Amino acid sequence: MSPIFRRGEKKSPQERVVTLIGRPGCHLCDDAQAVIEKVCAETGAAWEKKDITEDEELYRKYWEQIPVVLVDGAQHDFWRVKEERLRRALTQ
Repeated sequence: MSPIFRRGEKKSPQERVVTLIGRPGCHLCDDAQAVIEKVCAETGAAWEKKDITEDEELYRKYWEQIPVVLVDGAQHDFWRVKEERLRRALTQ
């Protein structure tokens, strides 16, 4: 099979990392954090929070999209986080 069509090794949810990129005082960021906390607690995935006001590169890249959610460093969602979609991304 061509390497293009091979999937990478499947990671368990406990090996996954969800990153929330947002800023203080953002109600959408607070909503996203609540969803991330719930899904990560249920699946065992780790999560972290990054503040765009403290990182110039993140600010330039994401300021119009916050909150932004990354799964293992790849952009997964922005503005609104759907609980079921995040759970599916972590478990498939």
